[in-house]
Amino acid sequence: MKKILLILLFISSLLYAQATVYFGTGYAYNSEKVSYNGSKKTIDNNAARLKIGYGDKKAYAVEFSLDYVDNKSSIFDSGDGKKYGFNIELLKAWDFNIFVNPFLKAGFGAGYLDTPADLNNGSLTYGSWNLGTGFFIPINEHFDIEIAYEYKYVSYQKLDNNLSIHPTSNLNIGYIGVNFRF
Repeated sequence: MKKILLILLFISSLLYAQATVYFGTGYAYNSEKVSYNGSKKTIDNNAARLKIGYGDKKAYAVEFSLDYVDNKSSIFDSGDGKKYGFNIELLKAWDFNIFVNPFLKAGFGAGYLDTPADLNNGSLTYGSWNLGTGFFIPINEHFDIEIAYEYKYVSYQKLDNNLSIHPTSNLNIGYIGVNFRF
């Protein structure tokens, strides 16, 4: 009974909320510090992001995003290629009646890196825990600019199943993009 009541309250709040669907795109600069087998390596790359979300730029939202990282560095092998990722994040924004709406967000992600370092699959999968902060600059009711900083703790699949260690990394991202709200 409690679950049904909570679901009904949630659905009724959605009906009276000013939430909208929005699409976004943007550019990200990634700085990744990879740790593996006692060595550390820093890799800097450009990235592009497409996202879809549902929520209010002055309150709460949920975002689904696709990342494309134009990897030109060797992370595990000289033949390392592109990285593709998918993220799900919850976002909380505030409206302090100033020119910008600051926000915090948290979530998780997954993806893969094209690499010949994994002899069986030709790619390595990864998972991530994501945290971020930034602000929306509302231009009008249907358009805003987003500037954000994101941190991701990334855990890669093992390169060799006989080893007990797997690569991890700390990923720092600077992001600028636009959102179109309907």
